Amino acid sequence: MKTNVWAVDKLVDKLESYPQIIQAADYLKNNEVIAFPTETVYGLGGNAENSDAVAKIFAAKGRPSDNPLIIHIAETSQLNDFVTEVPAKAASLMEHFWPGPLTIIFKKKEGKLSELATAGLSTVAVRMPNHPVALGLIKACGLPIAAPSANTSGKPSPTLARHVFEDLNGRIAGIVDGGPTGVGVESTVIDCTDEIPAILRPGGVTKEQIEAVIGEVSVDPALKNSEAAPKSPGMKYRHYAPDAPFYLVEGSHAFLQKLVDEKRREGRKVGVLTTAEAAGDYQADLVLACGRRGELETVATSLYETLRAFNDSEVEVIFSETFPEVGVGVAIMNRLSKAAGNQVIYEKS
Repeated sequence: MKTNVWAVDKLVDKLESYPQIIQAADYLKNNEVIAFPTETVYGLGGNAENSDAVAKIFAAKGRPSDNPLIIHIAETSQLNDFVTEVPAKAASLMEHFWPGPLTIIFKKKEGKLSELATAGLSTVAVRMPNHPVALGLIKACGLPIAAPSANTSGKPSPTLARHVFEDLNGRIAGIVDGGPTGVGVESTVIDCTDEIPAILRPGGVTKEQIEAVIGEVSVDPALKNSEAAPKSPGMKYRHYAPDAPFYLVEGSHAFLQKLVDEKRREGRKVGVLTTAEAAGDYQADLVLACGRRGELETVATSLYETLRAFNDSEVEVIFSETFPEVGVGVAIMNRLSKAAGNQVIYEKS
């Protein structure tokens, strides 16, 4: 299969009428799969109403089909087609955070969406992306778009079109190149089907921001307990991992350097994931600064590109600093823990 690439300037007015967007939308209408940028990562989109299209998403990613997908919309009126109700707290969240990196789980109206897209559940996860190219594409095709991240399953999510091309060239119909994404980590997922909404996946909207709007929310126990079964799209299997073994290190810079030195004495090439503030503290085969520790938003933005950069090197093992679990740091540590398969090395006191 030839994978088309359409370069699109996100600053163009009325993108839904832009020729490249119309071409990509035609592929979606014909139940093909297209990658496109959102404000978080690139998504791999297909017609959420057609099971053949959704099956192509799973096939391209190599992702098990028992994992529900997030449905992307461009207008809130689209919810009427496949959601039974919009609870008051969900409506408040939509008003404050849509379009944006927040996915809301609603009770599903039967008979409209592909059962494959929702993994046969009675609920559906929906978001409205805050990216003009994504919104233009969804408007142009007039369909709800099921879209996980546009990467091979288990690999770091793509924040550039070239990341998508590296993973999926020849496996999908096309890529809409709208430049780099912004937030860097995927959307926050919150279940609004119970009286007290529950965060199922941390992301670009923090718990503190949500509670400032609707009050108390709970957190899925699976975010802290690796034995618990996660309920969120995209959280059931190991994700975000670079090719080399990856470990989180909870301890001092000197302790992390000691681990590096031990591996290098064994003849291994070692990588270190750190931040701009500490990049000069380490001696390793590859030291990559992932944003600034003093501004965790920059770490989130750079995270996946940094993980992918290790794949472009010859490192054989990677050690990563940890980050404070406040604000977007919760999402950062969630993704790093997934990348490491929950492998953490602790410095003994």
